[in-house]
Amino acid sequence: MKLDARQVAGFLANPGACRLALLYGDDEGLIRERSQALTRKVAGSLNDPFLVSELTREGWARVPGEMAALSMIGGRRVVVVRDAADAILPHASNALKGPGGALLVLEAAGLGRGKLRSFAEAAPDAVAIGCYPDEGRGLADVIKAGLAQSRVTIDTDALAWLGQVLGGDRAQTRAGVEKLALFAGEGGEVSLEDARACTGEGGAGSAEDSLQAALRGDPVAADAALEAAMLDGLNGVAVLRMLLGQLQKYHQARLRIEAGMSAADAVRTMRPPVYYRAVAETTSSLSRWSGAGLLRAIEDVRQAELACKRTGSRPELIARRLVASLARRGRP
Repeated sequence: MKLDARQVAGFLANPGACRLALLYGDDEGLIRERSQALTRKVAGSLNDPFLVSELTREGWARVPGEMAALSMIGGRRVVVVRDAADAILPHASNALKGPGGALLVLEAAGLGRGKLRSFAEAAPDAVAIGCYPDEGRGLADVIKAGLAQSRVTIDTDALAWLGQVLGGDRAQTRAGVEKLALFAGEGGEVSLEDARACTGEGGAGSAEDSLQAALRGDPVAADAALEAAMLDGLNGVAVLRMLLGQLQKYHQARLRIEAGMSAADAVRTMRPPVYYRAVAETTSSLSRWSGAGLLRAIEDVRQAELACKRTGSRPELIARRLVASLARRGRP
């Protein structure tokens, strides 16, 4: 069966008699996190040689045998397969038809709709769980929950900032949150300045520079800044999410201008606050772009992110095309 987001936590806490768990999607960190959670729950450990068997692509044919094997010390075994794909289906199907009570965990990052997913969704003793990057309220909850483990709180502006920087991969998000918790200290609070200092402004700042250049119609500067953001570690999806957040801020500010507020005052209302070095250029952009134009740009970014999930194109290439398109429309 296919589990929706509300059912996942309960399944990870109690997988019951399930014999196959297919973990698929774009977030490799989340796939690995859930795979490890299942392994710990069923086998009690990640590295017990008697209870846990890990197979790579070359070992797919061993799946039925590993599933049927009995532990020498008792307990339920877990068979974990990395980089699973549709071609493993005959082995997985034979394993479920055969004996043994082991749990087969298939890690299938990037797996599209196909035979393996259809099989896992239809089989009575299997589940399929989509693992996609955190965003919106879900990402905010992950950040707050991670910080709460160290009794660390976070202010609204800092949470909004991290929502633009983190989220592309659950493992990277966890690492960023752990770093913030250490930075703030037990019982501390994370401010916007703390978040920027701890996560580094390199990639984020370059992404903002790319948008600024695009809005003023400078495709060369926009692409150069985007390249810098990616070299600093931001992937294409993270860049698109940052651009979306920035454009939404611009759109809200532009609506205030159209309602009678001055451009300078509208910039001061933007949250998270605009970098001091970008205030003048942001004010200029708000004066040149209409609310309708910014709304169209927002929709273009959303469609670009959907394209990252639905097509075979690299997210970085999609982000570059999007920025180039914005720059063409931003020319005077």
